Amino acid sequence: MTTPHAARRPLDGVLVADFSRVLAGPLATMFLADLGATVVKVERPGAGDDTRQWGPPWVGDTTTYFAGVNRGKRSVTLDLGQEADLALARELARRADVLVENFLPGTLARYGLDAESTRAANPGLVYCSVTGFGSGPGATRPGYDFVVQAVGGLMSITGDQEGEPVKAGVALVDVLTGLHATIGVLAALRDRDAHGRGQVVEVSLLSSLVASLVNQASAVVNGAAVPGRMGNAHPSIAPYETLRTADGPLAVAVGNDRQFAAMTQVLAVPLLAGDTRFATNADRVANRPALVGALEQALATAGAGAWADRLQAVGVPCGRVEDIAGGIALAEELELSPVVTHDGPVPVRTLANPVRFSRTELRHDRRPPSLGADSEEVRRWLTAAEPAPLGP
Repeated sequence: MTTPHAARRPLDGVLVADFSRVLAGPLATMFLADLGATVVKVERPGAGDDTRQWGPPWVGDTTTYFAGVNRGKRSVTLDLGQEADLALARELARRADVLVENFLPGTLARYGLDAESTRAANPGLVYCSVTGFGSGPGATRPGYDFVVQAVGGLMSITGDQEGEPVKAGVALVDVLTGLHATIGVLAALRDRDAHGRGQVVEVSLLSSLVASLVNQASAVVNGAAVPGRMGNAHPSIAPYETLRTADGPLAVAVGNDRQFAAMTQVLAVPLLAGDTRFATNADRVANRPALVGALEQALATAGAGAWADRLQAVGVPCGRVEDIAGGIALAEELELSPVVTHDGPVPVRTLANPVRFSRTELRHDRRPPSLGADSEEVRRWLTAAEPAPLGP
């Protein structure tokens, strides 16, 4: 792998006007900033992004929630109810390559910042609209991750079989939507480079969730029954779940017969591989309770860490169940560089973008901004008749 050139980033020269807040939109614009884009985050005077108040926990005077999705941006405060500030917002949209917003559909039309108005003044603009339920009949429904997890079906397959439906432990739908928005923007920029015009990119939380249910949703649309909540078990693969050991659970993901045979050898129960109840994956799924009982009896003789080492050595995918700190520590141990430290009076640590390039590099050098930290610079730039590029 070659060493990335320090001055080259994939989105150098791309200007993003960020009119989004909370998670899905800001996550997308942070990814674009990581790729080298100049991102100007427009915030309400005195309040800013909602997540600036979503604490504790805090790092300095910034919530860790806000810090987690706003690296790499400039913050400018603009009151869209004031004509002078609105004129600056429209000028930002006129100069931008990309505009990202997540207001209820129709809200920004009152300010001339909707897709039709901004693209009339700036035909090359890629306008990305993030909604909860689309711009049709669901346009007036506010989109919150927890609600979408519920109404979109994710909670129906998450949790113990005998328990109540539960949400994922992170705002997973917002994260997926931010990723889909990033993909859409990058594709639209590529199309603009080829054909000279921008376009509207729309992504909704509900559509992102439904598309991300993959095998489970595929079963439903093809007429198959979905078993519902199964705890940590998998509806189509076994053993693919947590299994009890002498000191805690071990996550095991056996994806084929070879891996299952290797597991039985390590557990000193090779006869299981030849048992007709467990001969194929379909057999193992059909006889899961008996299989789990036999495996857990063997696993009870040692702890999860010891079994993980022995099973990984023969190619069986498995691991102890760690907390978040343990997951970050493992990534550091494997030299994946998962954390970036931003210097300052109070250092801020953010989670590194996981993408790596062979010729170009990512940008993690701009810490999450305090509210309005760049207002003076951005206002001066927006009012300059012949401004130089704002820079990353």
